[in-house]
Amino acid sequence: MNIKAEANDARFDLVKWLVVAALVVVAVVGNQYYSAEPILYRVLAVLAIGVIAALVALRTSKGRSFAVLLKEARGEIRKVVWPTRQETTQTTLIVVVVVLVMALLLWGLDSLLGWLVSMVVG
Repeated sequence: MNIKAEANDARFDLVKWLVVAALVVVAVVGNQYYSAEPILYRVLAVLAIGVIAALVALRTSKGRSFAVLLKEARGEIRKVVWPTRQETTQTTLIVVVVVLVMALLLWGLDSLLGWLVSMVVG
């Protein structure tokens, strides 16, 4: 029974994606058509149409897979051990110092090569 329900849902996925595409087109064309209206109204209309399009997209099999992916990603983010403020500051300072040293080395190399070329060319 469940396989039949999934097959039935998958059959309507194309229709749902066409509805999503139509909603996006309506939002873009409507935003252009009503360009004389205040931007607040146009932004609210585009956001509302975008939310409706997202809800329709989430009703497809790919949309449900995407929602599961987001839920799993959120769980993985909770497992991350974030660095402390001190570790972040120290790492940032190390990166800044290395970048400055490399910049000075490249500037010196560029100046040396420029001087050598000017000596050869004359």
